[in-house]
Amino acid sequence: MPTILYIILTAIVALGVGVYIGRSLLQKVYKQQEDAARQRAKNIIREAEINGESIMKDRILEAKEKSLKLKSEFEEEMNKKKNIIIQNENKVKQREQHVSKQMEDVKRKENELHKEKEHLNMQLEHLKKRKDEVEQQHEEVVAQLEKIAGLTASEAREQLVEALKNEATTQASSHIKDIVAQAKLTATKEAKKIVIETIQRTAAEHAIENCVSVFNIESDDIKGKIIGREGRNIRALEAATGVEIIVDDTPEAIIISGFDPVRREIARLSLHRLVADGRIHPARIEEVVSKTRKNIEEEIVEIGERTAIDLGIHGLHPELIKMVGRMRFRSSYGQNLLQHSREVANLCATMAAELGLNVKHAKRAGLLHDIGKVTPDEPELPHAIIGMELAKKYKEHPDVCNAIGAHHDEVEMTAMISPLVQACDAISGSRPGARREIMESYIKRLKELEETAISFEGVNQCYAIQAGRELRVMVDADNVSDDKAAQISFDISQKIEKEMQYPGQIKITVIREMRAISYAK
Repeated sequence: MPTILYIILTAIVALGVGVYIGRSLLQKVYKQQEDAARQRAKNIIREAEINGESIMKDRILEAKEKSLKLKSEFEEEMNKKKNIIIQNENKVKQREQHVSKQMEDVKRKENELHKEKEHLNMQLEHLKKRKDEVEQQHEEVVAQLEKIAGLTASEAREQLVEALKNEATTQASSHIKDIVAQAKLTATKEAKKIVIETIQRTAAEHAIENCVSVFNIESDDIKGKIIGREGRNIRALEAATGVEIIVDDTPEAIIISGFDPVRREIARLSLHRLVADGRIHPARIEEVVSKTRKNIEEEIVEIGERTAIDLGIHGLHPELIKMVGRMRFRSSYGQNLLQHSREVANLCATMAAELGLNVKHAKRAGLLHDIGKVTPDEPELPHAIIGMELAKKYKEHPDVCNAIGAHHDEVEMTAMISPLVQACDAISGSRPGARREIMESYIKRLKELEETAISFEGVNQCYAIQAGRELRVMVDADNVSDDKAAQISFDISQKIEKEMQYPGQIKITVIREMRAISYAK
């Protein structure tokens, strides 16, 4: 037991001594490490200081070099500007010297001019004196001659002039008679030759213009559909197209009557589509007529383009092409206007070729000479003037414009082709059977009827039917009452009685139709 205690105590003592020795050793090691770390830190700081000083020296050197470079560049630029300023100052000095020299020259020239002016004034005074002396001597000589001859100078001059005038007139009259006789003989012969050859080379049909069109149907059963219940279909068709639909006992035919060929064509095509479709009622009629009218407008453009191509005329404005197409549905004294214009164009081209004139301009003027007849608004001006203004508006050649305006002598002829167009227009219209005056006056009277009615307030549309014996007037139901419709009918009749001349009597029918339209959505 005491041995064990001794061992334990010895062990404790040894442990304490070991701990103490270990702690001492650790502190010594830690101190050595700390000293080493401090030494390394000092070395790093010293190296950093050395490197910083080196870098700072390099930066300072770079900054100094850059500063020196900038300074040298600035001085160089300043030297350049200074040189430029010196050069400009030298130029200014030279200009000042030049201006001073010019001023001296001007002053010297002014002095010279002043001296010359004085010299000229002296010469002028001398000439005036000489003139007075010469005039005095002339008067003395004239007085002596008048005294010797017994005539004044003016009387002698008049006698001499009269004698020379009579002699010249006699000789000129003789030459003029010979020249005129020869020119008439030659011109008449050549003109007849050109006109005859031109007419022979231009084939043309006689005009056939009617006021009715016949619409053929397969069976008479279709007539009932076209008439409709209580005639509502035929009334709607007449109101939409402006023509008269005659359904009588003629087998398998319906008569379309109207003075305007465009309206008749619209009515005929509309009837064809309605009969082919089978659905015939007022709403469908209005829809088909509207589409047909649009198709007719497209056909008008196509006719104008085809006509221009057939005649070899290029570059026409689209509006002029449209007007040329409208000629197909217009007539002039019963002669189809497009056929007449084509004929005049060909005649003009042939004559221009014979005379050595511009064939293209002549043909162009011949085709367009009557475009004033197909304007939509038809103002109160001669159609030749309207056509000339339209040609100017659409940039046609001045010769073409003058030929259009002068073909009825409304304006003076200034182009060589103008008399050609006038002559060819007369040739085309004067052929036997080409025109009928009655048709033109009849159409003019019906147009005046429609224009008279359309001038009243509240009137939407107006159509002359029954060969001008009836006038159908459609008014705006929203703005015109039943009483006012009756008053409009009376006023139109009174105005027609006062302003127009017509055979028999004219029936004025005012139609006021109220429509209520709604949409289910």
